[in-house]
Amino acid sequence: MLAAMSYSVLIQPSGLRFNAEAGRSLLRAAEDVGVVLPSSCRNGTCRTCLCQVREGSVVHTIEWPGVTREERAEGWILPCVAEARSDIVIDVPLAASFGD
Repeated sequence: MLAAMSYSVLIQPSGLRFNAEAGRSLLRAAEDVGVVLPSSCRNGTCRTCLCQVREGSVVHTIEWPGVTREERAEGWILPCVAEARSDIVIDVPLAASFGD
């Protein structure tokens, strides 16, 4: 059986880290290891989880996530409907570790 591809995710400014398996949203992968990211709808419309990719690449899993073309060009993503495609660094000022 082949191991699932996994990517390293570094959250700034907190320095929290986790691995995200290919095919798993960044939000779910964070929750799997006790990292809390702001979220609400979990379907790409409310923008509560909006954050910016500083390094690396992601892909949205829905055709029209709640970010504008201009925001996407600047690296803004919705982790609830985004998956890593490389090791990434994201800027999420309100991220915390469960229990913080």
